[in-house]
Amino acid sequence: MDAHRLTTSYTWKSARSAGLTRADIRDDGIRVTRGAYVSRAVALSVIDVCRAAAQVLPADAVFSDLTAAALLGAPVPHRWPLHVTVPVGVARPQRPRIRAHARDLLAEDVVVRGGLRMTNGPRTLLDLSASMPRDELVAVGDALYRAGHLDHERLRARLDRAAGTRGIVTARHVAPLLTPLAASRPESLFRYWLLDSDLPDPRPQIPVLDRWGREVAHADLGYEEWKVALEYDGRHHAEVRQFGRDLERYSLMAAGGWLLLRFGAPHLFRRPAVVDRVAGALRSRGALW
Repeated sequence: MDAHRLTTSYTWKSARSAGLTRADIRDDGIRVTRGAYVSRAVALSVIDVCRAAAQVLPADAVFSDLTAAALLGAPVPHRWPLHVTVPVGVARPQRPRIRAHARDLLAEDVVVRGGLRMTNGPRTLLDLSASMPRDELVAVGDALYRAGHLDHERLRARLDRAAGTRGIVTARHVAPLLTPLAASRPESLFRYWLLDSDLPDPRPQIPVLDRWGREVAHADLGYEEWKVALEYDGRHHAEVRQFGRDLERYSLMAAGGWLLLRFGAPHLFRRPAVVDRVAGALRSRGALW
């Protein structure tokens, strides 16, 4: 690869021009779509895959939907097909592993990051609203907020101009629920499940104070009025140092009168159980709703 001065994402044409044989390309390249490859010398990433595909797509094509969300850092899987959008009236590319959409995009809907053209945060959320479950859409929206690709003002302005667009009802439902305070996909999912239930609305990232008013810990999600907190324990909580910090934090929360509910990966598929347990915890603290 280095000797031929090719980048890690390349086309059949550029590889042949650089002197690679058919056998060289077969041995080195992972085929992204017809005529586009990523070198096996690097870990396959959504960025490299899109850089390869962009070289064989129309110049006015932009990455969109799940592909744009992944490029913007949202918690969505990188999977085939790649999604691209072309303007209405432009022939949609017919290529393996590429799903092309024809849409009217505003100039402001498109951003360039790392040399790749993609839909921006508000437009990406709007496009995903047509097909993604609402809880997962909240997780994507929260992540775009955290990364600075989205804010309430920009999103509201974009949705105001999207009347009649497929998915607009869902997008308008989800928009006011988004927050940059949710630190992970599981936190976003749990928060939406509670917001969508008949329980009181939870608050993300609640500070836990000692008797002198000093912050000694914080809860991922919870209810200050009744001192009920929710925590999601991901894999990093099993690390020795993190485990020790968690013990200290949980002890301080208990000493301050907090009831802590801890959840893990299996609960991501048990929405009714999560809501039911939170309801029970709230009732144990005298909450009425």
